[in-house]
Amino acid sequence: MPIRSRFKLLFLSLIGFSLGETGLIQRSGLAVEPNDIRAVRVLESRLTSGIPGQGPLKEAEVRLWLSDAANHEPFAVELPLGLSAGKDAIEIPKDNPLTRAKIELGRQLFFDRRLSKNNEVSCADCHHPDFGFAKNTQFGVGVAGQTGNRNSPVAYNRIFSTLQFWDGRAASLEEQAKGPIANPIEMATTHDAVIEMLKKNRVYRLQFDKVFGGEPDIDKVAKAIASFERVLITGSSPYDLNEPLRRIKEAFADDLDDLEAFKKEQPAQFKKYQEAKVLAELNPMSESANRGRELFFAARANCAACHVGANFADEKYHNLGVGMEAAKPDLGRFEVTKNPADKGAFKTPTLRNIAQSAPYMHDGSQKTLEEVVDWYAKGGHPNPNLSDKIRKIDLTPQEKADIVEFMKGLTGEFPKVEAGRLPE
Repeated sequence: MPIRSRFKLLFLSLIGFSLGETGLIQRSGLAVEPNDIRAVRVLESRLTSGIPGQGPLKEAEVRLWLSDAANHEPFAVELPLGLSAGKDAIEIPKDNPLTRAKIELGRQLFFDRRLSKNNEVSCADCHHPDFGFAKNTQFGVGVAGQTGNRNSPVAYNRIFSTLQFWDGRAASLEEQAKGPIANPIEMATTHDAVIEMLKKNRVYRLQFDKVFGGEPDIDKVAKAIASFERVLITGSSPYDLNEPLRRIKEAFADDLDDLEAFKKEQPAQFKKYQEAKVLAELNPMSESANRGRELFFAARANCAACHVGANFADEKYHNLGVGMEAAKPDLGRFEVTKNPADKGAFKTPTLRNIAQSAPYMHDGSQKTLEEVVDWYAKGGHPNPNLSDKIRKIDLTPQEKADIVEFMKGLTGEFPKVEAGRLPE
């Protein structure tokens, strides 16, 4: 880890601050009442870094790891600065609480190609940490090199979502996890074949018994994978680390004209100002990114009409005109709801870490963020169902570049994820 990143984490741990929904500095994380299950920071690498050791997972070491009661204790999640403002939007089903053992089982299943026909692909082949938990191909690539007609959506920050896929056809992460396994152009196997494989594997069978109290079945597989995906969370970005200072400057603009008086008359607020200033200096945003921030939230550019909230996504479906010029366009959400108003509408993706997950749009048609900004600026492609939020915007080349720089400033660190260490 770079020296600056290590120092940043140390500094954050010492001051313990994050930006709350009120815009003032508050203690970080998800508030947990005394009688609630304890909170765990989702960026703790031990949640996703696998069972310690080298090589394939052996039954003896897995049995030893599972014997630790702490690995089976349900926990609430503590979100990093920035995302913590969205804690009320967290979606964790009551019948699938998070535990370390369940997350670890889900990690193994997520990276295991034995869940596909001929052991060719895994969930991670379309949602890999090396590509921002997406894939750098226009469409997802499945068994035998088959492709569909949609880009692989990112698998991180899904803890804020119920409906999944670009068209929202899966009601939950659990339902989403089942789909690709049996899809003939993705993993191209059957649920029964996967369960038969898992039952024959002593290491997997042991884990399902300890985690779920029974033999593997497809619902348990889905619950484990969904639990792993729920802790794939983006860390605090330069934007998040500069917002506390910005908010303090807005709230105490007059006081900051005389720092000595501010320090004397409001020592607690002055201390928060100093801490926020150091945090911003350690994680600077360029002048271009700061100008982009102003444009992004301004009514003129209107980006925040859809890319809103802590995760920069409204979890709704919009027709941007993408692909609508085709003779037979992908109708997106309409195929699920059969509501004519949903023709050509697709789910708003998060903008967090967006710089790491090119190409863009549901059809992967736009290779760069610059192309994406150009698309919005021209007002999309006209069609009867074009969203009323899409309109032509007169932006200079510099303004377009500034918006791109701001989006790049929404990039935070991912938790360390072990892609190997699968059951032998």
